[in-house]
Amino acid sequence: MFRKNCAVRSWSIVLLLLAAASYAFAAAEHGSTIREGEIYISPDTTSQKLTTFTRGRDVAILERAGKFIHVLATVDVNPDLESSRDISGWILSRNIIAQTTPDGDKLLFGEAIDSESEASRRHGRKGAAGDARRLYYRIYDLFPTSPLAGEALYRAADIQWQLDKEDASTRPSAKSDDPNLRAQINEEAMRLVMKKFPHTKWSEMAAFHLIDNKICGDWIGQSKCPSKEAELYEKYAQEYPNSPDAPEALYDAAYRYAALVDIYRTESKSDKSGEAGKRAIGLAQRLVTQSPTTDWAMRAMRLIYMVQNSIPVFGSNYE
Repeated sequence: MFRKNCAVRSWSIVLLLLAAASYAFAAAEHGSTIREGEIYISPDTTSQKLTTFTRGRDVAILERAGKFIHVLATVDVNPDLESSRDISGWILSRNIIAQTTPDGDKLLFGEAIDSESEASRRHGRKGAAGDARRLYYRIYDLFPTSPLAGEALYRAADIQWQLDKEDASTRPSAKSDDPNLRAQINEEAMRLVMKKFPHTKWSEMAAFHLIDNKICGDWIGQSKCPSKEAELYEKYAQEYPNSPDAPEALYDAAYRYAALVDIYRTESKSDKSGEAGKRAIGLAQRLVTQSPTTDWAMRAMRLIYMVQNSIPVFGSNYE
């Protein structure tokens, strides 16, 4: 009984300590790491180094001492697996952008842009894409009323979407003609953009990404996939006519109708083939009228020419 009571008291103390730490973390001012650096056991660069931290990591500021800040920080355990843990230690204050830092949102945005640019380089910094994603998210998290918050949250979601989309494309199911059988891209981040910043171009662009989960991996030469996809893209263009992605959506719809011209012929559906051609030209002309200076308009003009001259746009039907 004595041992049992001691065990109960020990667990109670642990739970109280965890609750106190959780409250302190929530109540503290928060910030973000803006560059890589070291976490020290005390406010002295000659003291023991506990670990290193990467860009865009969340920190709770516990106290300040000269040029150091005592923090509870999230650090990498395995960068390749995106796993992390929290650790308490001291960081040079210059490495942290706090909620009270003047122009903190702009500073983090600038670092995020730089990291995103680094990720696009052929031999760019390893993990730069993850750095950019975290930095963009920290702007939304730390400065939710900033004019940059909506764009930052969208950019964070977009980076993650592109990474997940590339991963999904390597799966065996990527070529399936049934969207439900393909590996689905996680929509949580995009839906957060739509929820937090409704009726903005950021939410409209997020909605465009969601179509990726509804399209086929391979049409296998049949009409069911392009016909359904054309409707999805056309519907998006109708619902979000002012979206930056509306021209692309119109082109995607027009292209699929143009492809159906020949696909329907192979299925002995000449009436549907003619109708598809009219739909393709109509949407392409609409795109040229509404967005004449875009690359999509130039491609739409080419598409009109091909349909009008019975040039196949799908498959390898060369003369």
